[in-house]
Amino acid sequence: MLGIIGGTSLLYADLPDLEKTTIATPFGPAEVHLGDVAFIDRHQFNRPPHRINYRACIGALAIQGVDRIVAFCSVGSLKKEIVPGSMVLPHDYFSPVTFPTIHENTIGHVMPGIDQDLTNMLSKIIPDAIPGGVYVQVKGPRFETPSEIRAFAGYGDLIGMTMASEATVANELEIPFAAVCTVDNYGNGIADDQLSYEFILEKARKNKEKVENMLGDVIRELS
Repeated sequence: MLGIIGGTSLLYADLPDLEKTTIATPFGPAEVHLGDVAFIDRHQFNRPPHRINYRACIGALAIQGVDRIVAFCSVGSLKKEIVPGSMVLPHDYFSPVTFPTIHENTIGHVMPGIDQDLTNMLSKIIPDAIPGGVYVQVKGPRFETPSEIRAFAGYGDLIGMTMASEATVANELEIPFAAVCTVDNYGNGIADDQLSYEFILEKARKNKEKVENMLGDVIRELS
């Protein structure tokens, strides 16, 4: 079964006909919308990025038999040439912040990464997406300072607050993981736009139809 993770980029999108249920996991409860696919709202229970229970969310997908995950992520651009409105399929990530793990009481080392076979499939489904890029994850919930953005631009191409944590737990649970990143803004200080959460929400509203079509294509081709 295909698992979909969504957040701000899918906030205004009309989802397929799915039934919401609460799944008990060893890491706490998680709400999953079930049908032909399994959908998780990463901000369920009104949780901001730094309080998301990634282990419960990904664990609930695993319990439901999900065998591949596509995460839809709203991101900022760290590079002038990656303009707002672009879509990017990252090939790697960099997370200088603390990330979750299911290996709390046992020793476990897992090679992290984004599944390239799944990413290649997404590239065929979304031919307009930029193939490749490094996602830098920060903790949130605040935006970054211009100095932080300049530093992070030396490590990656995109900046966000969630994807690396989702990929980490998916890797530990041996679920292939890939992501579709919608670029909603430039990082703080790269452009003249006044960055705010309301600004990003407005971008999500404007991209509603585009994101719905893209989500429908992904579900139709991968489920």
